[in-house]
Amino acid sequence: MPILYAMVARKKTVLAEYTNTRGNFPAITVELLGKIRQEDHRMSVTQDQYAFHYEIAHGITYLCLSDDVERRRVAFAFLEEMQQNFDTTYGDRAQTAIAYGMSEFGNALQRLMAKYNDPGNDSLGQVQQRLADVKDVMVQNIDAVLERGERLEVLVDKSDHLNQEAFMFKQSSRQLKNAMFWRKVKIYLLITFVVGIVILFLCMMICNPDFSACKN
Repeated sequence: MPILYAMVARKKTVLAEYTNTRGNFPAITVELLGKIRQEDHRMSVTQDQYAFHYEIAHGITYLCLSDDVERRRVAFAFLEEMQQNFDTTYGDRAQTAIAYGMSEFGNALQRLMAKYNDPGNDSLGQVQQRLADVKDVMVQNIDAVLERGERLEVLVDKSDHLNQEAFMFKQSSRQLKNAMFWRKVKIYLLITFVVGIVILFLCMMICNPDFSACKN
C-alpha cells in the first residue's frame, strides 16, 4: 500500500507536507481541510482506489493519501507515528505557526513514508502492536464530504511514481554492485596476505629464520 502524500495542518493552514509523486491531491487536500470538522476524530475519505486518511488531535490535522482503500490499519499507524514525531519536535508551536512554517518536517515525512512503503518492513506486525482496531473509523466518499455537484477525480502521475520506483531500484542496484565489488577486493587482499605469509614461512624453513642458509 504505497503512501503517496503526507501533510500536517492547523485547520486550513498547511504547516508541512511531502509527496513522492505528482498529482492534484494537494489542491484537493486544501479543499478537504475546509470541510472537515475540527474536533478530535479519525476518518477515511475515498475516491475510487484512493483514500485520504486523516486524524485530528488538539486542533492539528495529520493526513496521508494512499492508493489502497482497504488497508486503513497501516495508514493510521503511519499517521500515529507521524503525530508522535511532530509533537515531540514542535509541541505547542504548531498552534501559532504560519503556513509552511514547519516545512523542514517534510524530511521526517519522507523518511517515515519510506519506512511504511518498504515491503521488507513488518508493517502488519508494527500496526498490530501500535494501533487499536480501526473498524469504527468512518469512511465517506470525497464527493459527499466536499458537497460538490460534479464528480471529483483524484489524479496521480503514475509515470512519475514509476520513475521514482525505478530510481530507487537503480540506486539499490548500484549500492549492491558497490558492496559486491568491495567484498571481492577484501577477499583478494586476504588471499594475497595469506599467500605472502605461506611464502615467508617456507623461506624461513629453507633458509633459517635469519636467512643465513641462503646468503651464500
